[in-house]
Amino acid sequence: MTQVQLYDTTLRDGAQREGISFTVEDKLRIASKLDELGIHFIEGGWPGSNPKDEEFFTKARSMALSHALLVAFGSTRHPKAKAEKDPNLHALLDAKTEVVTIVGKSWDIHVTRVLETTLEENLRMIADSISYLKSQGRRVFFDAEHFFDGYKANAPYALETLKAAAEAGAECLILCDTNGGAMPGDIATACDAARKATGIPLGIHTHNDAELAVANTLTAVQAGATQVQGTINGYGERCGNANLCSIIPALKLKMDIDCISDEQLARLSEVAHYVSEVANMTLDTHLPYVGSSAFTHKGGLHVAAMIKWEKSYHHIEPDLVGNQWRTLVSELSGKGGIIHKAREQGLEFIPQGEQARDILEQVKTMESRGFQYEDAEASFELLVRRAQPDYKPPFELIDFMVVVEKRRRPSMTESDEELLSEATVKIKVGGDVIHTAAEGNGPVNALDAAMRKSLVVFYPRLEAVRLVDYKVRVIEGTGGTGARVRVLIESSDGKQEWRTVGSSSNIIEASWLALADSLEYWLLKKGTTPL
Repeated sequence: MTQVQLYDTTLRDGAQREGISFTVEDKLRIASKLDELGIHFIEGGWPGSNPKDEEFFTKARSMALSHALLVAFGSTRHPKAKAEKDPNLHALLDAKTEVVTIVGKSWDIHVTRVLETTLEENLRMIADSISYLKSQGRRVFFDAEHFFDGYKANAPYALETLKAAAEAGAECLILCDTNGGAMPGDIATACDAARKATGIPLGIHTHNDAELAVANTLTAVQAGATQVQGTINGYGERCGNANLCSIIPALKLKMDIDCISDEQLARLSEVAHYVSEVANMTLDTHLPYVGSSAFTHKGGLHVAAMIKWEKSYHHIEPDLVGNQWRTLVSELSGKGGIIHKAREQGLEFIPQGEQARDILEQVKTMESRGFQYEDAEASFELLVRRAQPDYKPPFELIDFMVVVEKRRRPSMTESDEELLSEATVKIKVGGDVIHTAAEGNGPVNALDAAMRKSLVVFYPRLEAVRLVDYKVRVIEGTGGTGARVRVLIESSDGKQEWRTVGSSSNIIEASWLALADSLEYWLLKKGTTPL
């Protein structure tokens, strides 16, 4: 069986993504998580480039990694300088990692126009740097930067850079598609030539500028590469790096390369979400394998087939990568989708036959009015509950009024003007009707406060519920200020979260409907009875 080493560069290349700035503690936490995943090499950063990376390597020495080796990254010596006096190489040694990765130029035009040196001096820079690091007891990997562009422009020279690294003692030659523009055929051809030219193990490092980073990585493995470099979630500069969260399951499940254990693979989704959380980046829900939508079905035909046979529309079993399949309720659903969604949400009553068909028709009608239940599962559950003939809501909305007033007292300047929002609501609980008013910093906040003020009289535990997110989307863009809007609300009681939806041409009414669903859902789930 082919053996492939996994080399993660999230902490260096991934950190170059716009919007990401890891602290030292962030990097240490991620490194620990990557070790648990089974990554073989973790590139911690470039110690010669900034104090943060130097601090990381100092603190990382006390980490008890069970599987991975930390790697320090740097460049070859400067032109016309001695390797033993080069500050960048000394920084690599000071990092005290067993393995170092050296990046060097393999594209002739980069040598002459960017490094502004000769092709011969560049070969000496590669050889001298690797030889010096080897003499200091380090294992060395060589990143051949721009290798595929260099091979296209001047294949003999690109191969000479690899030979120089190999002869100096590099134990792996990583071919880099630095600009991310190579095609799979280019990768295969160049990898084959590199393998024949050196006989040294090859690695692959690709970028995603042409949306081919994963495909190019797998192509290189098929062509003989035994080390793959990438980042978690594909983080990286510009369009990102090759995504290890796609590469790892492809290697293991599609190519029968046992790069990590089954147990480690089952943690892949967890690691993807963990790294995105530490990076303060929202994980793309549509990422293959690890995204929440990766195994989600919406079309009625698909859901009906999945209910009969779970493999009918999945290329792998979701739990292999720590994910799960789910269904969405929408106007595209079938009756079976309604039934399955009710089961998926753990409802104690499952609609069947005509009742399920009636609920489906109601979903379609409500979606035509701007509602959407894909991300508002609490509102969908209420739809199912309300379809039961014996359903009794914990409260009824009678009416509301919201006033927004702009005030300026005689002593105020224009910049001191006050905006006041006040809402009045009338709500019925059992045989009691309560009429309440409340103020807020906006009309929706005032409405929320007035509803709670009314209901806590009967349901004191409702004080625990808080609105944590509020989104408004204009559905009909051509309607201007009179367009229908959809309001999606996320609520929490400190232990769980749920989402509800409302829609109307009046944003206050849409908010009222979503707020009412949120409170009704919580009261029903908690089994709260009025005082």
